[in-house]
Parts: sequence; C-alpha cells; structure tokens
Amino acid sequence: MSDDDKRNPNNPDNPGDENDAFWAFESDPDLAREMESLNQELANLEQNVSTDDAGESTTGESEDGNAPEDVSDEFSQIMNANAETSFDDELEGILGNKAKRAILVTRLTSADLLAAFCSLADITAQCIDSHEGAVAVLRNLNGDGPEAAAKDLTEVVAGLSVLLLVDRADKMTAVPYANGTAEDAELPPPFVLETLAHFVEDLMLGLTTVDALAQQGVRIVNSADLDHDHALKIIAEHTNFGRDGSSID
Repeated sequence: MSDDDKRNPNNPDNPGDENDAFWAFESDPDLAREMESLNQELANLEQNVSTDDAGESTTGESEDGNAPEDVSDEFSQIMNANAETSFDDELEGILGNKAKRAILVTRLTSADLLAAFCSLADITAQCIDSHEGAVAVLRNLNGDGPEAAAKDLTEVVAGLSVLLLVDRADKMTAVPYANGTAEDAELPPPFVLETLAHFVEDLMLGLTTVDALAQQGVRIVNSADLDHDHALKIIAEHTNFGRDGSSID
C-alpha cells in the first residue's frame, strides 16, 4: 500500500485516521448493532407487506377463482335490470302509455262475486270487499287496458255499472261505465274518493298497496285464481232465481 493510500481518509484499509467516517462506523460496535437491527426490521417489514399482498390477491376467491366476480356480475345485472324496469315503467307512466293505478268500483256486496265476474270477462284483478261496494284493483295497466276492462265487465254482466278510477300521466280520472260504454260526464275524483272506502283513496294515491292491505288482514280475492266452473258456482251462490228472472246480491 502506498503512502498516499494510507493518507487517503476514504480508504477503508486506512485505520490510521480516527476522523475517517468509515473507520468511525466500523470502530463503533453500538452503532453497528443499531444499523444491523434497523436493517433486520426493514427486511421483516418488506416480507410482511409481500405476504399481505399475496393474501389479498387470493381472499374471496373460490376454488376456480371466479366466484366473487360471478356473484358481483350477477348482482350488477340484477340491479341494472331493476333500474331499467323502473325507468321504463316511470317513462311509460309519464308519457301516458301506462297507467300507474286503476280501480273498478262497484256496488256489489262481495269481492268473491266481483272476482267471479272479472274471471268470466277475462279481467285479471285483485278484488276487495268494502261497505261501500267491492272494488277490483286492475293488473293490466298498459295502454287502454283499464278502459277495456270497464267496458268488458259491464258488457258481460248486464245491468252492472262501474266507476273506473285511473291515475295516468299524473292525472286522476273517474269515469262511470254501463252497458260497455263510458258515460259522457267525468266525475271530479276528489269528491268521488270521499264517498268510497278510505283504502281506495290510499291505493290511488300510492299510500298503500294490495300486499300491505293483505298483511293488515284484509281479504283479497284474485280473479286469476278462479277457473270458469268455480266462477259460475260463486255467481250461482250469490244469485236469487225467481219467477221474474234473477237478481244479484
């Protein structure tokens, strides 16, 4: 080793200068132990981070590794389908192509009898008793479905008159029907609703539903549950035959 190398303070083989930083580090055992401990901690930290990343990449995966994605995709499809359906229904309602709600109000004393008549007229409805008269909550709300139901029911059942309540395009109407024809005079819905059972107004305003009424113990009769023979049997039970013909209770 040359004298210049020995005098070089940056030469690690030069132990002669105690002011040399490298020499000071090597000659201080406490500092060396601290640095070794720090390096070990850093190494352990890196190992833990690598282990956590590997665990996250496999967490939630099934044996084939696709289950979480499949569930997520299925949930997204369901939510998108529901959103599209709700939007389409709302749009149809705004445009007036589909009624939001429609109810046939009668003076019949029995929801069973009304359901039987609806069944014979091929009308799908949920019929409910009330002291003011049985009502039929119509299921077909597309196009002129509610008006066609009122027309068909009053044609099939001679002498029966009904009041058709419809909420379409945020406008409620109340139109009487008899003998398959709508009467010219349209009644003001607010005054009509005051004369009917309270649940009718709640249904028309969207404050309750048929399912909610059923949960409260209200009896609901579905016309779709009645076949032709069953409907005729119900009508016979509510019809009084006499010398002058028949009448309906």
